[in-house]
Amino acid sequence: MRALVVDHGEAGPVRFADVDEPVPSSDQALVEIRHIGLNFGELNYVHQWPVGAVHGHDAAGVVVRAASDGSGPPEGTRVAVGMASHAWAERVAVSPASLGTVPEGVDLADAAALGIAGVTALRVLRKRSLLARNVLVTGASGGVGHFAVQLAALAGARVTALVGSPDRAAGLRELGADEVLTDLAETGDRFDLVLDTVGGPLVAQAWSSLAEGGTIHLVGYSSGQDTTFPSGALFGFGEPRSIATYGDMTPTSGELTDLLGLMAAGRLSAPVGLRGDWKDVDDAVQALFARKVHGKIVLDVA
Repeated sequence: MRALVVDHGEAGPVRFADVDEPVPSSDQALVEIRHIGLNFGELNYVHQWPVGAVHGHDAAGVVVRAASDGSGPPEGTRVAVGMASHAWAERVAVSPASLGTVPEGVDLADAAALGIAGVTALRVLRKRSLLARNVLVTGASGGVGHFAVQLAALAGARVTALVGSPDRAAGLRELGADEVLTDLAETGDRFDLVLDTVGGPLVAQAWSSLAEGGTIHLVGYSSGQDTTFPSGALFGFGEPRSIATYGDMTPTSGELTDLLGLMAAGRLSAPVGLRGDWKDVDDAVQALFARKVHGKIVLDVA
């Protein structure tokens, strides 16, 4: 079967290859993949995976063989695959713990956009009550950012979306952002929670805008820059503030189910900024790295 595998050469980060068919264990379902969802991290940091390994974590498709131990969804079920391994192939053997059943009325391509981005946003925002709280989402035009803006607004937060340029602000107010900024210096607000996908100097800037008792959750570092705090910036009086890392790779089935339910109810939309065929993956990767895409990239598996 065909798959996208890791490539560390100049033509990378992924290339097509013929690979062996997956052989599911008794507690795995065999899923025929119809769509794959690309993420910046897994493509930008591809050196963390071995050459030739089937790549990718997010996808959507149909169960063609249920797990033989009786666990998980039955044959014929439409499913979203989230944070699984080796998902960018025509077929994948996957644990039901990484699957969410896609309800009627939800497009499979939209379901493929969930995975890492949707689950990350949901897990971070569930860390505290957000009702009437000030929430800052940095890199809000990306996949995690689009989901975070919507979910924070649904939870009753006052949401500020921070983007890199005015052209990346489109649609964020419609998703629930109360304010859209291109520079954090444009506001004097203090934030109870910051979901940061950018890293670099912006983290130190966000720290200075953090309310007493507030937390910055670091979920990405797309800037690739170091963070330097001015002398004395980490000292303060009042309720302690904190910076939290994120790397939760526990099973995603529960969160996928919750997110798909919100989508089915019309309360959450998939931020698909580019849709195409997986044979054009090289062009899609270039568009992702050039930050030409607002939201997620979903590719159809021919």
